[in-house]
Amino acid sequence: MVDTRYHVAGIGNAIVDVLVHADDALLQRLGLAKGVMTLVDAAEAERLYEQIPPGIECSGGSAANTIVGIASLGGKAAYMGKVKDDQLGQVFAHDIKKSGVDFPTQAAVGGPSTARCLVLVTPDAQRTMLTYLGACIELTPDDVDEAVVAASEVTYLEGYLYDPPLAKRAFLKAADMAHKAGRLVSLSLSDPFCVDRHRDAFLDLVSGHVDILFANEAEITSLYKTDDFDAAVRAVRGHARVTAITRGAKGSVVVTEDDVHVVGAQSGVKVVDTTGAGDLYAAGFLYGFTHGRDLSTCAVLGGLAAGEVISHIGARPDRPLADLAAEVLGPLYSASPLKTA
Repeated sequence: MVDTRYHVAGIGNAIVDVLVHADDALLQRLGLAKGVMTLVDAAEAERLYEQIPPGIECSGGSAANTIVGIASLGGKAAYMGKVKDDQLGQVFAHDIKKSGVDFPTQAAVGGPSTARCLVLVTPDAQRTMLTYLGACIELTPDDVDEAVVAASEVTYLEGYLYDPPLAKRAFLKAADMAHKAGRLVSLSLSDPFCVDRHRDAFLDLVSGHVDILFANEAEITSLYKTDDFDAAVRAVRGHARVTAITRGAKGSVVVTEDDVHVVGAQSGVKVVDTTGAGDLYAAGFLYGFTHGRDLSTCAVLGGLAAGEVISHIGARPDRPLADLAAEVLGPLYSASPLKTA
């Protein structure tokens, strides 16, 4: 095994978010399903953009948010995702590099524009997302940097990658590279509708290729086609090495073949916008995991990071998570050197 340069390398859809405040009446008028992500084409993205209030532009993308969170906690991280060499692509590249993340993917010169996601946040803090994948569909297996994957303790993949066919191939190539290098593979199920679209493939991945699985309650029950959360927990047990399931105000549950850890949510958090909550939970959890923390502490770190991001608009931290973790957790949080073989 080569020396480790990164705690986590992420691969995902590189997206610029447009965040707007909305009410239920606007969602109904636009015919949108509340609280889920819907894929749209370029024409539909433009049509919807013209009908929503002014918004805030900020870099996003599920795996990218997670990777930025890991860097904010003090971890070493890299990210691979396709943008075009256009204004939004330059915004994305600038933001992720400024966050301290290595970003080796070359921007596309031609083809579709950089992806964007219209995020409509209602007063109950639910977010309804309309995503135009754009340049994301141009992510190919050639964009997966084998040296980066081999030098990362964990390669983290988002379930949304299973929508574009070429990106799906990149996803599978990265997982294969990681395991051949003796590394771990982590997957986020991303969205219950994403699970519905790819259930059989995800079940195969979880049972045979994924070491660390992230899901929320709706996603894990969808994966196993049950309304019974406990039944879903029993089903996933023994599939992935570790499964971390978020349950909103109920906190999270971490499942292994031998144990189930129930960890409460962080108290005293004012919920403003749930965009990025699962992404940042994964960031805190993976930071703890790659720094040798026990699974309950990993879940606490995940909850802390998620609590910060839901306290404001936007899917990335407003303050350094390392400072917050040191303040709240003290000796439970600390940086440690990267492992080498």
